[in-house]
Amino acid sequence: MVTDGRRRGGRSPVFGTVLTLLAAFLLHLTVPNIGMTVRAARADGIAGGFTPQRMECVQHPGHESCTWTGEFRSGDGTVHRQQIEMYGADRYSLRPGERVAAVDIGHPSRVYGPGGSNEWVFTALVLLVALTMLTFVYGGPLRRAFGLGKPASRARAGGSVPAKPL
Repeated sequence: MVTDGRRRGGRSPVFGTVLTLLAAFLLHLTVPNIGMTVRAARADGIAGGFTPQRMECVQHPGHESCTWTGEFRSGDGTVHRQQIEMYGADRYSLRPGERVAAVDIGHPSRVYGPGGSNEWVFTALVLLVALTMLTFVYGGPLRRAFGLGKPASRARAGGSVPAKPL
């Protein structure tokens, strides 16, 4: 019986709606990028070289973040991209004019080193959080709808539990 706008489980329907909307937003952010993230993790793309030209750094409390911008050329010379960033390069990892191995995975603004990237970790965590939210909101009702509830929970709810065979 509902007396104060809550369901039997004690959660507000508004809470479930907010979690659903938040999970949908997180899925909207992550799902379209899964392909690019997997390609970046595997360094799956066009192999070539990156020639750094300019470095820009931003100082944060206790941290510095640098970005190298330069040009990328594929190994066979068919792909040439200018004003492209090299992912994961810090202040001391590159020198202006010295070409290093890189992979163009199709990202609009950057290339990656031949070892790939760890961006997939953050994407996987955000995806896991979104799916956990949806499971929290809809897991119980789905289990009940498909009759997958625990026998003990049915007994507490007033249902009968089949007798154990002798």
